[in-house]
Amino acid sequence: MTKVVGLTGGIATGKSTVSRYFSEVGYPVIDADIIAREVVEPGEPGLAQVVAYFGESILLEDGHLNRKRLGEIIFNDSEKRRKLDAILDDEIRGEISTRIEEQVKLGAPLVIVDIPLLYEAHYDEMMDEIIVVGLSEKIQLERLCARNKLTEEEGLARLASQMPISEKIKLADVIIDNSGTIPETYQQIDQWLVKNKKIKPSHM
Repeated sequence: MTKVVGLTGGIATGKSTVSRYFSEVGYPVIDADIIAREVVEPGEPGLAQVVAYFGESILLEDGHLNRKRLGEIIFNDSEKRRKLDAILDDEIRGEISTRIEEQVKLGAPLVIVDIPLLYEAHYDEMMDEIIVVGLSEKIQLERLCARNKLTEEEGLARLASQMPISEKIKLADVIIDNSGTIPETYQQIDQWLVKNKKIKPSHM
C-alpha cells in the first residue's frame, strides 16, 4: 500500500535538502513548485486560462508566460491576484492528484509530496502524514539572512509574510529538526524510514 506523505517547512528551514535526500534514496518526490511552472508552459490548459483572463499582453513573443508583466499586473490588484491563484491552484492540485495516482498504480511504497504552502492551501487533507522540516525561528532568521544576504529587518519581513514555522511544527505528524548538521538531518530521515518499514535494503 502506498503511503502519501506531505513535506513542508518554511523559508530557509532546509525542506529542499530533505526532499532531495528522499529522492536520492529512491523514493518518488512530487514537487509542487516544479508543477507550478509546468502548468503555465505553452500549450498547457493553465496558461490558456491565465491568458483568457489577463489577455495576450502577458505573453512573450515566443508564447511563454511573461512572469514580470504578470507580476506587475497583480502586484497592486488583490482581486486579480486572487483570480490567478484560483486558476493555478486548480491546475496544480489536479496535477498533484494525477501524479500521486500514477505512483499508487506503480506500487510505490512511499510518495513524498513537496509543497511549501501545504497547510496554507489545505493540501494536508490529501496526505496520509505530514513531515515538517523545522528549526528555531532564531536559526531560521540567521540562515535566511546569510543565504539571501539580507539585513535582520529584511529577513524578519520575509518571515512575517509566511505562516510561522512554529505553527507548522505544532500541526506536524513528524518533525525533522534541521538545526544541526546535514548528516544529523539525514539520520532522522533514515530513522523515520526504518520505523515505517520503507527503508531500501541497499541503503545504510
